[in-house]
Amino acid sequence: MPLLDSSPVELTLFDGSQPVLTDGELTLRPWTAADADAVYRAFTDPAVMRWHRRRADSVAEAEGWIRDWRATWPARTAANWAAAADGAVTGRVSLTGFDFRSGTAQVAYWTLPAARGRGSAPRGVRAAVAWAFEVGFHRLELTHSVHNTASCRTAEKSGFPLESTQREAGLHADGWHDMHLHALVTPG
Repeated sequence: MPLLDSSPVELTLFDGSQPVLTDGELTLRPWTAADADAVYRAFTDPAVMRWHRRRADSVAEAEGWIRDWRATWPARTAANWAAAADGAVTGRVSLTGFDFRSGTAQVAYWTLPAARGRGSAPRGVRAAVAWAFEVGFHRLELTHSVHNTASCRTAEKSGFPLESTQREAGLHADGWHDMHLHALVTPG
């Protein structure tokens, strides 16, 4: 189903609340203000901060980010989910940069330290990808620093083949990084 020119898919996609996705172990749900402490902890974690230019200076700042993430759904620009297991936030999975004309979006994610190495990031990405293809997206892209081997493993475990290396395409705290571009297109 193409997403061209305000197609029925786009209109029904936003005809209500943001979906909750689950694979039985991990749930992707809209962010709530109660999640601000988890976001604050993530953006004070050295591993998350290494791959993101942002840092959270307070829980109040994290609350503002959550308000911004929640606003992307009704604005039709992105879907930002809190990844949770057993009721606790384990990370974030997002589809951003919705382009309905070309049926594309970008995948982003991070994981809190306690959830790392347990497969939660690939499970969350696969759930978001399944939903995106079901509603009609055609191509999803995922980029990460070539030095971020954990993110590369997540991309591969999520079914995203490596397409290319983009030279100095991502600005990080320590300067410009070459970025891997992984992409996945609608099966079939």
